[in-house]
Amino acid sequence: MRAARYHDYGPADVIVIEDVPEPHAGPGEVRIRVAAASVNPIDWKLRSGEVREFFPVEFPAIPGRDAAGVVDEVGEGAAGAAVGDRVFGLGGIFGASAEYAVLSAWAPVPEQWTLEQAAGAGLAVATAGRALDALGDLAGRTVLIEGAAGGVGGAAVAMAGARGATVIGTSSPGKHAYLRTLGAVPTVYGAGLAGRVRDLAPAGVDAVIDLAASGSLADLVAIAGDPARVVTVADAVRAEGLGVRHVFAENDPRLLAEGAALGGLGTYTPYVQATYPLDKIVVAHREAEGGHTQGKLIVTV
Repeated sequence: MRAARYHDYGPADVIVIEDVPEPHAGPGEVRIRVAAASVNPIDWKLRSGEVREFFPVEFPAIPGRDAAGVVDEVGEGAAGAAVGDRVFGLGGIFGASAEYAVLSAWAPVPEQWTLEQAAGAGLAVATAGRALDALGDLAGRTVLIEGAAGGVGGAAVAMAGARGATVIGTSSPGKHAYLRTLGAVPTVYGAGLAGRVRDLAPAGVDAVIDLAASGSLADLVAIAGDPARVVTVADAVRAEGLGVRHVFAENDPRLLAEGAALGGLGTYTPYVQATYPLDKIVVAHREAEGGHTQGKLIVTV
């Protein structure tokens, strides 16, 4: 099968397209014929070697953790999937940017989504859901989401709202209209955030999620009033010193099903900023590494 792969750490240019052996579904897994896969920040951080201390790469590596497509192989004991089903989901940390990929957690693609949109949902929903779970019952609470316009941010806003929270989301001004469509009250990030949040929520916020790793974590703790009320998915280094919980996405089919259900209701649709054919995955990685994306970057296969 054709796949994107790299054989050493380096810039995006180390990624090449080559023929590699097909993977096969093991127990509790499904294999999909990939229609599309997403490019996430963790993909370029792994490829560049930025996080090698925590996640060393075994070369050669196929980038990509989440994908969408049609099931063509069902492993022993894999319940809830049949050949021909349209699904999205997560496999290992690698392997999605290829003609075939193996998923260990998946959910049906809502009819309202394209497969390109579905490809952007897996890791976003799993990450957002883990952060929200860590904050407990959100019904009637006010949640501040730092970095709300990205792929994970869009999922977090929609999921938090569905769980009964009032959401304030930070982004650059040009993305405020988008945040309003998700149901968030938008404000800009950066200096003076505490004052802006006070104006929007005079009674204060009950919980904060950091998705940006922009260096604002200490300010977010001050806004929340207690590090126990703050969760970050992106800033492990500062989190440890501040007593903030750092959570990782897990391959949790429950969270994928939650995202799919919101898709079916029309309250969550993954926002795709741009799509690239597999042959242009290097361009997609460069774009992702530059930051400031709104929604998801998708590679079609």
